[in-house]
Amino acid sequence: MLATLTADRLADIAFGSAPGAPVPPAADSPHDRWLRAVARGGQGRYAAARAELARLRSAGGGAVLDSLAASTEASLLRQLGWHRIASGHDGRALAVLGAAQTVAARIARCDALTGLAADALGCGRLDLGFRLLERCADQLAEDDPALWRQRIRLHWVTAEMSLAAGDSVRGRDDAARAVELADASPSVRHQVKSELLLAAATSAGPDPAAAAEPARRVLARCTEHNLIPLRWAASMLLGGIEPGAAVELVRLESEAAIVAAGGRFREW
Repeated sequence: MLATLTADRLADIAFGSAPGAPVPPAADSPHDRWLRAVARGGQGRYAAARAELARLRSAGGGAVLDSLAASTEASLLRQLGWHRIASGHDGRALAVLGAAQTVAARIARCDALTGLAADALGCGRLDLGFRLLERCADQLAEDDPALWRQRIRLHWVTAEMSLAAGDSVRGRDDAARAVELADASPSVRHQVKSELLLAAATSAGPDPAAAAEPARRVLARCTEHNLIPLRWAASMLLGGIEPGAAVELVRLESEAAIVAAGGRFREW
């Protein structure tokens, strides 16, 4: 019974309504360890998340969990600017799945493909990124509700790729679709990130100032839910639209919290 309650709580922090809640200390099953790593990563506790992933790899939870662990490791790196290194983990995440077509394998494969596309974006390889997104879309052709997170992620990365390619209209459309899907999902973290991406897409449009109020709302939600990495990103966005001492302080505080918790930003 306790194990079930712990798993439910971990799922609610990782992909549900309480992303900022304290993470339970026990994680008995390999899947629980993955949820624990995701939960800690969402809060910006990078060293703790990586330690949990190392334990998961040692436990040997099977191909799907090996893939999810590698994708999660890549995500932690990518958030801090290490896209090229992240691509190695995402490549492994894809390779270990082979040709399996179970729902769990499709979930993991989509995570790997969108991760690889985001890595390609960070390395300036937009054509490769769009091809990888097409492969992910093929995995999502069937309307399986179990893949809700993967659909949101597909629209996230498509929006980011489009913005990088100079197509702000498509970028905003995909970001808006991500918001729509996230609002119908149980995950506050996915809702907040989708809103952040929509604000970023708005800032790339003809009226950048229109993104200021949405960015402020996102920043407030990040603070409310202890989503430190997203809080840092939101402060960067708002600071680019409306520079000021207050938002700069938020950025510096967020960066300091990330570094103190084991995150190391890439120096560009």
